[in-house]
Amino acid sequence: MEKAKWVKKIQADCEKIGTYKPSFDSTIETLAQILEERDQVHKQYVDGGCNPTIIVTTDRSGKENLHKNPLINMELDLNRVALNYWESLGLTPSGLKKLKIQEEESGSLADVLKNL
Repeated sequence: MEKAKWVKKIQADCEKIGTYKPSFDSTIETLAQILEERDQVHKQYVDGGCNPTIIVTTDRSGKENLHKNPLINMELDLNRVALNYWESLGLTPSGLKKLKIQEEESGSLADVLKNL
């Protein structure tokens, strides 16, 4: 999916659960870029035949040495990074819980300051 479509989807997801704030737009843009790159890597993997291993080297006896396809590692790494962004936007259960706790704490601090 393209970055612009990811931005709309992420914003809609945030609005749906009540965590969207305009200040999150740069985080949403970054997450959308990561997801677009992940999709491109996945497409390369699929277009390449979904081979989990690739021939990287051949030794002196002519034996081919297989290694894990680097596209698999790239996709996993991009998913790990994306997960951190999803959490910061409240789009995971633990991330949502953290955002709600922060909102409650900031709300109570505002009430205390208001009453002074």
